[in-house]
Amino acid sequence: MKIELEKYKTIVFDCDGVVLDSNIVKTEAYFRTAKNLGATDEQAQSLVDYHVRLGGISRYHKFEYYLSEILHQAVTKEAVQALLNEFSRELEVGLMACEVAEGLDVLRQATPQANWMILSGGDQQEIRELFAKRKLAHFFDGGLFGSPDNKDTVLAREKAKGNLRFPALFIGDSKYDHEAAIRAGLDFVFLSDWTEVGDWESYCQLNKIQLVRSLHSLVKNR
Repeated sequence: MKIELEKYKTIVFDCDGVVLDSNIVKTEAYFRTAKNLGATDEQAQSLVDYHVRLGGISRYHKFEYYLSEILHQAVTKEAVQALLNEFSRELEVGLMACEVAEGLDVLRQATPQANWMILSGGDQQEIRELFAKRKLAHFFDGGLFGSPDNKDTVLAREKAKGNLRFPALFIGDSKYDHEAAIRAGLDFVFLSDWTEVGDWESYCQLNKIQLVRSLHSLVKNR
């Protein structure tokens, strides 16, 4: 089915696995963060498994879960911050080097009527600094948003402000992206090439989700 990009007034993009080939970078960073701070291989892998299962969810939530349910420790502000700091340090090099989606500039030219937003589970300040360094921020005139606010909160806020205009499209690669889009009333397209969702084919079929391999494929299918 052809996706009528020209009808959308806002296009919302997830970051990891959509604009950047960074899912594996973050997955490896979760494992190294846990190990660097004293975890066993089993504990670190449990954090990774939880991260992959909850793709698109904030790292703040994942580290709180890790402390309480995997390490069985108190969830303190200091403990969470120590994990966040180590995770950011592990991520920095990988995010600067990972591949940018082919066709991003062509897609921007093809949708002049739409404002573009990044909506990520990653840290908001980190995303803004990264996109500035990688000269990608100018594509996203609607803003770059991330945690600690979750995607439902950001979509509701930007909708209320008039920044998120309808009809709107969310392009993502996780079940949470799809769920957040539906709750907020956005159309949704699932990108499969870089996803970490193991059962993405059956999930998309079951939920009748429009499926495209990549942003480049989205441009070609216009």
